[in-house]
Amino acid sequence: MANHKSAKKRILRNNKRALINGARRSRVRTFVKKVEAAISCGDKEQAAAAFKTAESELMRAVRKGVYKLNTAARTTSRLSKKIKALQA
Repeated sequence: MANHKSAKKRILRNNKRALINGARRSRVRTFVKKVEAAISCGDKEQAAAAFKTAESELMRAVRKGVYKLNTAARTTSRLSKKIKALQA
């Protein structure tokens, strides 16, 4: 358990940040699921529109430090690949 005042403050701050980061991560997952749902329906236009917002949310999460850049890039790449496969 924390003994110093600064350590107690840090615990409070960490808990607050964990809640915020969890909400951001959940938001990103929701947008990615929307893209995957549109892909499974076979609707290319809807998938492309959902992909655009999902990509934006992923990069925002990277800027906020929730995800690493490589993770977001990998997810974006895989979704893009699936959307392109709808054309064929």
